[in-house]
Order: sequence, then structure tokens, then C-alpha cells
Amino acid sequence: MRLSELGGKEIVNLNDGGRLGIIADSDLIIDEKTGKILALLVPDRRNQIKIFSFNDRNEIEIPWSSIRKIGNDMIIIELDEESRNKRTYTL
Repeated sequence: MRLSELGGKEIVNLNDGGRLGIIADSDLIIDEKTGKILALLVPDRRNQIKIFSFNDRNEIEIPWSSIRKIGNDMIIIELDEESRNKRTYTL
């Protein structure tokens, strides 16, 4: 799959059915040595009160291993509340 094919897909959490955002608004964390995707960084929609807050980006880190299915319109992930705030990789 090409990176351009991920654009526009909505991210949905299998555990609670919550919508976490759209890939277009997200960043990828890529291992520079292997080129593999380690995680997605999705803006945290729970804290939308801050406007124009460029220095304080609240993000949900989704480990690539949490992705269960990439469909035509959405990406299904399995991520519990506790995992949303943990770093699961080291560079």
C-alpha cells in the first residue's frame, strides 16, 4: 500500500467505537534505519479547546501494531485508554 492511499481515511477505535481523526491530519513516525512505520500521531480531539496552540500539540500515539484493518474508507485500530498515552517504541 502506498502512503497516498492512506490519506483521507478515518481512524476508528475497535474498543470503544470512537473516531480519532483522519489520516490527513496525522503524522507518521518512521524508523530511519528500516523505513518501517512505527506509529501514527493523531491530534487528540478530546482537547479541542486550545486554539492556535502550535507549541502544545496534544496527540494520540497509535502504534502501527495496533492497526487491525485498513479498509476503503477507514482504518480500524485496537487501542485501550491506557495505551493512548504511552510511548511504545524507542528510536
